[in-house]
Amino acid sequence: MAPKKLPVRPTTDMAKESLFNILGHHFHLDEISFLDLFSGTGNISYEMASRGCEDVTAVDQDRNCVEFIKKMSMEMKFDHFSTIRSEAMQFLKGQYRKWDVIFADPPYEFAGHQLLVDEIFGKGMLAEGGMLILEHGQDVDFKEYEHLTIVKRYGSVYFSFFEFQESE
Repeated sequence: MAPKKLPVRPTTDMAKESLFNILGHHFHLDEISFLDLFSGTGNISYEMASRGCEDVTAVDQDRNCVEFIKKMSMEMKFDHFSTIRSEAMQFLKGQYRKWDVIFADPPYEFAGHQLLVDEIFGKGMLAEGGMLILEHGQDVDFKEYEHLTIVKRYGSVYFSFFEFQESE
């Protein structure tokens, strides 16, 4: 259980279960690389690792969150699990790696959703057939964005799914 002092808003169980059902239909989770931006408690990253993903990177700017994620991933004996303390946009600016799945769950008041998507697609950070999933509230709208494939709603949680195909 995460300490109450962490500045987080964990993804609801219903939304998380639905998310992993979708991911499980698109990918062999034990064969992909996964980046978790704004990882908070690390809940999504732990779920990926527990489902066999052997390349998990969790990024958060809060020192207490990062320490908690490191502690929990070591207790769960997750190999191939990296934890990085960084503001998400700064982390992306310094990256040239490709991931199969990038999950981002910024605070709902975050004003840089479009910049986040633009940075990831502009730098080609998704592998062929890769997917970006952005968790957000109802006030964020990507309907006009070319890479958007679907938006799913689970109560007050929205997931926007963006996909990259090499032919683009």
